[in-house]
Amino acid sequence: MPGAEVAEFTEEHVEPAAELLAARHRRHREAEPLLSPAYDDPAACIEPIRSAYTAEHASGSVAVDGSRVVGYLLGAPKPGAAWGANVWIESAGHAVEEAELARSLYAQAATRWVDEGRAAHFALLPSHDADLLHAWFRLAFGWQHTHAIRVPAEAGPVREGLVVREPTRDEIPQLARLDMVLPEHQGLSPVFSSGPPDVYEERVADWEEDFDNPQFWNVAVEHGGRLVGSAVGCDLEVTSSHSGPAAPERAAFLGFAAVLPEARGMGVGRALGEAVSQLAWEKFYPSIVTDWRETNLLSSRAWRGLGYRDSFVRLHRLIGH
Repeated sequence: MPGAEVAEFTEEHVEPAAELLAARHRRHREAEPLLSPAYDDPAACIEPIRSAYTAEHASGSVAVDGSRVVGYLLGAPKPGAAWGANVWIESAGHAVEEAELARSLYAQAATRWVDEGRAAHFALLPSHDADLLHAWFRLAFGWQHTHAIRVPAEAGPVREGLVVREPTRDEIPQLARLDMVLPEHQGLSPVFSSGPPDVYEERVADWEEDFDNPQFWNVAVEHGGRLVGSAVGCDLEVTSSHSGPAAPERAAFLGFAAVLPEARGMGVGRALGEAVSQLAWEKFYPSIVTDWRETNLLSSRAWRGLGYRDSFVRLHRLIGH
């Protein structure tokens, strides 16, 4: 829209931005109907946009064509040393009438972010909108993370020699070790995650505290009398993941799964994923979501292989590199 004027986002732009977000969500639900229909209504979009605007150190930009808001972008930093000096655009933080506007909105907003020393930029965008993703790719962003969704289902048969069951409390030392497998793998090529290494004693303490918590569904896979994989599921509302328009109504969450390196290729990951899906199915959840680093080849292949469909994509750019 060559006539659109790009300026700083202010309180007066919240409600017209909600109209844009609702329109974006309606288009998204045509591609992925398991997403919540609540955000089809602009009234439901006001609160997440206002939360994005009023978050600590939040800022952003808006595109106005005459009297109409035709695009907006809102970001705020997220705590955590692993992210560096950052800004995050969450699922309710961006919508445009035309994809190319995203580039102008980012140019306006990123000036302030970089002036504030925030060099790591993250954006969570609808996966179905190829034109929008392409516009962000042309801003030097790359595909870092994927959110995905599927309908829960009864588990299929497991490979011979595998036993799927609940873990027992005396297996906490093995469960704590399995907790450490995923971050260790994420530190390898081609993920190269910069997250801090896990501390075994802390993982043991976490398991001791939460082992009997009914909010979490613990699953283990045994092979040859030894635990070789574990997974945890829960109601999505227990977590802070997949919030706002990215959160389906009453969804389950596959929050964690890990397989010992020497047991990979035996069908353990599939057994874990199907077991958590079956628990969600037994509890009558209409959908189950998960997410993964796209550079984690094991996760990105395993979960899509289990029928998870991309719903949102997290893009990342590091300024100066």
